[in-house]
Parts: sequence; structure tokens; C-alpha cells
Amino acid sequence: MERVDVYFSLGSNMGDREDMLETAVVMMNDAFGTRARKVSRTIETKSWGFSGADFLNNCVMYRLKRMNALTPSEHAHRILEQVKRIERILGRAEEALTDKEGRREYHDRPIDIDILFYGKESISSDKLTIPHPLISERDFVKVPLREIASPELCKTYPYILEK
Repeated sequence: MERVDVYFSLGSNMGDREDMLETAVVMMNDAFGTRARKVSRTIETKSWGFSGADFLNNCVMYRLKRMNALTPSEHAHRILEQVKRIERILGRAEEALTDKEGRREYHDRPIDIDILFYGKESISSDKLTIPHPLISERDFVKVPLREIASPELCKTYPYILEK
């Protein structure tokens, strides 16, 4: 079995935001059968893409086992299913909404979990794009991600992780 480093960003702007982030990591530990290898500090930021309450954000990294029978894309999609299930359990009801022009609409949410990186893989489907396409635009992701990013990740994606 191959191991792969998977990076996630977490955010919450509803309810007990700090507890929501901590609970999400505990649930991810259970879902993945391992503890997070790295957890960044938590930062508070303004909402991005809409007017809403401030967010608490952090990033986490897991080293996950991938069964050789699964392609990286298949494994990443299974991980996505797991984090979406965790979001629903923690109270996130809405699916991604778009406006009349097809642009994503953002809203308050108790938890948001995004897969940022899956090893060095590039994955593109209608449900998942890795590396996450908006990392370089989001300081609320880049700041905590820089704290936990491996030197190899920084070398592979300098255009995303540059200050």
C-alpha cells in the first residue's frame, strides 16, 4: 500500500467555530483511521466571496494509505465522500449554489472542508479539482497551509504557496 500526503483546509463561521473545527478533525481521524500528522494554528478571517460572519480557519495534513487497486483519482474521490459526509453530520446542509451567470455563491456555514492537495497529483472532475483551484487567491488558506506544508510541497507548488 502506498501512502500519500493529503492536505485539507477547514473553516467555520457559525456556532461554536473552534469546537466545530476540533470536532471535524476528530471525525476525520476516525474516518481515515489515523490521526492528523500536522495541524496549523487557527486564524480568524473575514468571510470571502460574500458578506457574512467571520471565519475560523486552519489546515491539516494526513498521511493516508491508498490501496493499490484504487487510482489516485478514485482514492481522492472516496476521501471527498468522507469529508462531505462529515460536513453533513456537522450541520452543513447546502450544496454548492450558483448564480445566473454560473458563478459559485458562498454562504455562512458551520463547517467547510476542502481537499487542497493529494500528493503531487493533479485531479480534475466535475466534483473535484486538485490542487484546489482557488488556493492562491485565499490568504485564509495560504497562511495556515504554509505552517504545515512540507518542503517538497512548497517546491512542487511555489506559485501557489508563495507569499
